[in-house]
Amino acid sequence: MIIKPSFSELLGKGNGKYSLVIGTAKRARQIAEGSPKLTNAKMESDVTTAAIEIAEDKIVIEK
Repeated sequence: MIIKPSFSELLGKGNGKYSLVIGTAKRARQIAEGSPKLTNAKMESDVTTAAIEIAEDKIVIEK
């Protein structure tokens, strides 16, 4: 479960909630496959790490 950043904080980062979910899932998959993390946050979940990267504008979801 993602507590920080909240879904409402991330909602403005994509073109709606569906693109946000798909973008987060794609990035989490990349991290799980060995892609380097772009944030210093120490999170156990790849999905949370991907959400933090999006919140920090290190990953951009195309609109």
